[in-house]
Amino acid sequence: MKQLDLISAGAAQGLVGRLQDRFQQESGLSIQGTFGAVGLMKDKLLSGAPCDVVILTEALIAQLERQGHVVAGSALPLGVVRTGIAVKSGRAMPAVDTAAALSTLLRQARGIYFPDPVKATAGIHFMKVLKSLGLDEELAAKLRPFPNGATAMREMTQAAAEDLVGCTQVTEILYTPGVRLVAALPKEFELATVYAAAVCARAADRTAATALVRLLTGDDAKPIRRSGGFEAE
Repeated sequence: MKQLDLISAGAAQGLVGRLQDRFQQESGLSIQGTFGAVGLMKDKLLSGAPCDVVILTEALIAQLERQGHVVAGSALPLGVVRTGIAVKSGRAMPAVDTAAALSTLLRQARGIYFPDPVKATAGIHFMKVLKSLGLDEELAAKLRPFPNGATAMREMTQAAAEDLVGCTQVTEILYTPGVRLVAALPKEFELATVYAAAVCARAADRTAATALVRLLTGDDAKPIRRSGGFEAE
């Protein structure tokens, strides 16, 4: 079976997974998806990796369009994704609505799981939050960074300890069995990122690539996006 190559931020992995069977039925094409930290996925695209559709932050997509890497006018928004706090399923839901409450939770945790603090949107932001709270050095031994949020959440579920905390995009928390979303970060530390999908300029089949972008961003998929953590702009 022929395939469509997708390079995507990890925030959209669950959404693509929910819709890939429908796309295959409608197009006769499978989706070969590569998911990871935004910075790494941008680097992968620019390195020349096979790509028909790209999903990154709206700001990066706009930059790539100006540079000629995505088809002009092909980008459509998926929605807003917030960065949130997660705990293992079955654990009592802690308070995280204030800086003080978040600090208490992080200090009590035996391990803190989050995505790449250099290449991942949520990981970069989380390190800024820790520095703002004055906890970056105090909690250094507890930090458990992983290449992307999905991996961080999966590893958290497999760790033996129960009193663990995760921080990543809400979408990656909601699509990971074994963890539960507590809430978005407190208002003062809020990170709300708009993601968009676009057709890559070197797409082998622009018609099929456009169809996938429209499926992911269209009205029919709105309930799936909403349940998976994508909010309307």
